[in-house]
Amino acid sequence: MITHIRMKNFKSWKDSSEVKLAPLTGFFGTNSSGKSSLLQMLLLLKQTVERSNLEEVIFFGDEHSLVNLGNFREVIHGHKEEESLDLEFGYKLRSSLTIEVPNEAIDIESLIFDISIRERNRRPVVENICYTVGIEANHKIIWRYDRIHYRNLQNPRLNRDGILGIKSFYGSPEPGLVWAAKAMQELSSTFEKLFPRVYYLGPTRVEPQRYYQWGGGHPQHIRQWGNQTIHALLSARVRKLKTLHKEEEVPIEDRVSEWLREMELAHSFTLDWKTQSSIEYEVRIQKSPTSAAVTLVDMGYGLGQFLPVLVLCYYAPEGSTLILEQPGIHLHPKVQSQLADLLIEVITERNLQILVESHSEHLLNRLQRRVAEERITADQTALYFCRNDEGVSNIDRLKMDEFGNITNWPENFFGDEMGDLFAMTKAQRERQKRAEG
Repeated sequence: MITHIRMKNFKSWKDSSEVKLAPLTGFFGTNSSGKSSLLQMLLLLKQTVERSNLEEVIFFGDEHSLVNLGNFREVIHGHKEEESLDLEFGYKLRSSLTIEVPNEAIDIESLIFDISIRERNRRPVVENICYTVGIEANHKIIWRYDRIHYRNLQNPRLNRDGILGIKSFYGSPEPGLVWAAKAMQELSSTFEKLFPRVYYLGPTRVEPQRYYQWGGGHPQHIRQWGNQTIHALLSARVRKLKTLHKEEEVPIEDRVSEWLREMELAHSFTLDWKTQSSIEYEVRIQKSPTSAAVTLVDMGYGLGQFLPVLVLCYYAPEGSTLILEQPGIHLHPKVQSQLADLLIEVITERNLQILVESHSEHLLNRLQRRVAEERITADQTALYFCRNDEGVSNIDRLKMDEFGNITNWPENFFGDEMGDLFAMTKAQRERQKRAEG
């Protein structure tokens, strides 16, 4: 699980400070307040790690990547190219690791990674990479300008390529530096193994189709636009869903159908061949017990946009981290509330971590209610409000107690509802006075 993130000089963030993450973390705030940038930092690292070009220090993206941030100048805060870009996050390991350092073996259950990048001669270069490890986070192993810094060592040289790859540190280490090469390899490998378990679904999903062709492949992910959603469902027919607290195995399609009925989005959901001899499939939805079954294309736009969210929550492997932008977009308020219940279920039953960006007060209100009802604890959540003050993003953690009360609501958090009601009442009285006069 990712335990915290921090960024300096990243887009509108001069310094985000340490943003602690929970199994369910929600980012709220005004438009252009920096909410998406907090998530983009992780996506930037993910697409860089998964890039095969070792000569590329950091991959800002293109039209096919998870996020397209342009170049260093576009990313650096205030376009101040002389500044460094600093990215940090903490991560709790799925299984413990032991590395050897001079005169000691360090047991690692979590690590903190941070990297500092500058632009030199119009190209980004790594200034330093630091891993903070140990039970009490009391060991720092730093690579800076091709030299290792660890306690009292005299800056021994260690070459590297790329940004984080398993093969980043190479060559014949200097005498006495074998431990450093091995330790950095192990830490780098551990870092990289995190990102295949990070899944992203963007705010705009592809429109549904009448027919889907599936040749029997098994997609690792439904992709950022959800265009592999139906392929994932077909693939999942050969496996079943096992939850943490239930011994029986449940087909993913069954869970999808149950939630669609619970949310009153559909009475039935079927996925079948167009013809027995065809590789084309069609999704049929029955809105009510007596209505005709129609294709997904003929249903409301909201269902087609929400289905990828629902499928990803059950298709992603247990223990994964999901990054969801506007998962409740195009849904009516009742379903936005029930979305909170879906997220609570999968973090508890499937051990998922979910980072969600949203504008939905209905989702937040349901989370507060479930905390009060002890369906989820306040400690299992981390809720933030982002704002932009004269071009600089700032973030406040919402303080929620064990009864679901939030004690530090920002002004006009979801608009000025009370102000609107007061103004409406005042206008009604004035109109009545004019009518009586």
